[in-house]
Amino acid sequence: MIDINLYEEIRRLYAVEKLSQRAIARKLGISRNTVKRYCKGENVPWETKPRQYERPVTGPVEALVREWLTKDKDAPPKQRHTAERVYQRLVEEHGFRGSYSTVRQLVRELRPEVNKAYIPLEFAPGEAAQVDWGEATVIVAGRKVKVQLFCYRLCHSCAPYVAAFPSQRSDCFLAGHVQSFNFFGGVPRRLIYDNVKTAVKDGWGRYIKAEQPAFMALKSHYAFRADFCNPGGGNEKGLVEGLVGYIRRNVLIPVPRVNSFVELQGELDKRCRQYQDKHLRYHPAPVKEALAREKQYLTPLPAREFDYALTRMAEVDSLSLIKFEKNRYSVPVNLVGKTVTVKGYPFQVKVYYHSQEVAVHPRTYLADQTSLVLEHYLPVLVQKPRSLANAAPLRRASLPPGLYELKERLLGRGEDRELARILGLVMEYGIEEVEKAIRLALKSGQDSFQAVRYYLRQEEGAGSAQIPLDAAFPMVAAVNLEAYDSLLGGGVH
Repeated sequence: MIDINLYEEIRRLYAVEKLSQRAIARKLGISRNTVKRYCKGENVPWETKPRQYERPVTGPVEALVREWLTKDKDAPPKQRHTAERVYQRLVEEHGFRGSYSTVRQLVRELRPEVNKAYIPLEFAPGEAAQVDWGEATVIVAGRKVKVQLFCYRLCHSCAPYVAAFPSQRSDCFLAGHVQSFNFFGGVPRRLIYDNVKTAVKDGWGRYIKAEQPAFMALKSHYAFRADFCNPGGGNEKGLVEGLVGYIRRNVLIPVPRVNSFVELQGELDKRCRQYQDKHLRYHPAPVKEALAREKQYLTPLPAREFDYALTRMAEVDSLSLIKFEKNRYSVPVNLVGKTVTVKGYPFQVKVYYHSQEVAVHPRTYLADQTSLVLEHYLPVLVQKPRSLANAAPLRRASLPPGLYELKERLLGRGEDRELARILGLVMEYGIEEVEKAIRLALKSGQDSFQAVRYYLRQEEGAGSAQIPLDAAFPMVAAVNLEAYDSLLGGGVH
């Protein structure tokens, strides 16, 4: 390539002075080939033509690789050739001797539709939000678990909200909406989804024929419209697709260690609020300012929050258990044989009888598990003391330290009736008050029903005259071991 000043002189001498190519070359002291290249203005020094490189290594297999990649158009998206697979086939089937890096470069150049063009989208305040699920690994209470992330993002402000759940089931899906709406204090006019089964009953994309009843109820209650993407159309909700990756890379690395889902959700809420301080590329204002404007256009929340529980009817069996989604949960024994209403929330199972809440359990997502509450079985345990040694509700119960120690002592001595009477006190006073009395009794060296009842009554009469111990209580004097020395010495007459 020549200097632009030299090019200018060549063109002037040729076009204006009408000199021959030979004369121009002699005058400027350059080769005639250079003059020939530039004198007519066909070539210019500031443009270069792409050079054609030979491919001594991949050239012989280029047509074959192009054929494989072309056939990939008809293959499932997750079963198409990668550069590594192309390299493996070339080596195994065609004796290719080149390196993997040369094949990778060839695939990058030949693969059709590597770079796609997308249309920039623009949304009015309060017009839409996008919803998607993601997955991550979190250590909860020392155990590694797969956490499902409900990701929600307003389209105008790009403000995000992420909620963590144990599964993607219907109740978690609906709960994610309710938490998102509450977080932003309003609802956009439409929400954009994949074809999730928790929302779509029949059809796909724009051809949805029927939606799930629970999802339809949610839509009606919060007054929004649902749009569903075409299969494989992740680009139709690119804002929330990007949010899933952002949360995994920026919030969940390193792998979080939390004691509960409540603690994890608190961290996610905090990070979602921090995200509002960002100023995104191509956006005229920070997320926080755009969100403040968008909130003015959101549909107000309804007066009553949507109940997103899975609701079932169940009959209480003879073990005072009800079945809900492959697991069993206890209820008070007085409900045996009756039909109750069971509501499954993402983290709790609540049981109702005649609209009154009668039991609450942590929800378990493993199969064939039984959750027992000791208080539900106390009326029967008090009446059947001989069952106490093997009673599952008592064995599985997380007893406070004092009651646990007293239980072990009494059962160790075979005093199951004494333990049954103490459990009767739990029914009357509650486990916290009985635990206080047991600690006082154990501190005084006493481990009986009478002693526990005494300290309970002392608490009842606190501030008034002290209540004496039962007069029938036996009094045991300390043993004088010196008397045995007298016996051994023959000192007794």
